[in-house]
Amino acid sequence: MWFFKGKVMQQQLLESGSSQLALRVYEPAGAARASVVIGGAMGVRQDYYAPFAGWLSGQGFRVTTFDYRGSGESLPGTPDGGLRGFKADLFDWASDYEAVVDTAKAALPDAPLYLLGHSLGAQLPGFLKNQGKVDGLVSIAAGSGYWRDNAPQLKRLILYFWYVLVPLATRLCGYFPGRKLKKVGDLPAGVMLQWRKWCLNPEYSVGAEGEGARMRYAQARFPVLALSISDDELMTWRGTQNLINLYTGATRSFERIKPADLGVQRIGHFGFFRQQFSDSLWPRLAQTLERMGQAQPADRVTGTTA
Repeated sequence: MWFFKGKVMQQQLLESGSSQLALRVYEPAGAARASVVIGGAMGVRQDYYAPFAGWLSGQGFRVTTFDYRGSGESLPGTPDGGLRGFKADLFDWASDYEAVVDTAKAALPDAPLYLLGHSLGAQLPGFLKNQGKVDGLVSIAAGSGYWRDNAPQLKRLILYFWYVLVPLATRLCGYFPGRKLKKVGDLPAGVMLQWRKWCLNPEYSVGAEGEGARMRYAQARFPVLALSISDDELMTWRGTQNLINLYTGATRSFERIKPADLGVQRIGHFGFFRQQFSDSLWPRLAQTLERMGQAQPADRVTGTTA
């Protein structure tokens, strides 16, 4: 048990299939108003979300972060913790997400449970089998990974990445050696190759995985709010819309966030969780969670579309 800025932070291990997941739970000082599970971006360790998670617990929320199997602190139980030959794909990561949601809900069964999905963390909830335990999803800097929906600067290099670098490096190493290549991070081969399949399909995950995937997304009934960052170097406004509109059965809304509106030069794909926004974006997010349980008009678009 650790203490994080006056709040209790507990480290836990959770069984998910044949793997152990590393969790961190940030308990508020008093009674929790709701439970929040943060689903991280591809290749981003839960460490990255620690300042935000600690701050949010100070606002009365019980916050859980985790690392997907084969990443961060949830490495395989081999002597060297290596990923060569480690079996995991994105469906396994969705199962990890489910297990964390189950655990968080069991801890506060009578309180609302919200997901904060950063990038991939807003894509995987479409595959959850326990969607009925979720009361809302806030998507942050997330969108379809289809390569034509990528931001212009990324699009110039992405076909080389998907058609040359990923297949070659993954085949040679038995996993994707992203740390050495300074791309994304080390990832299980199954995760990377399935993600490649998604990103080369115009309909992303539902196109790559078929009708069952499309139906799973359509079954989600929790409200979804997408926060799109105008200077995101990876995701575009169109990509955000294409992802969120996969949740066809959910109430969907969109907001566009511009750095100039906050008096800063840059936010980008990863900036939302940086401590410099603890007086601007973070309180705005806490207020959003307070309102999340209220009914939202379907497909309402707010903010600019520029």
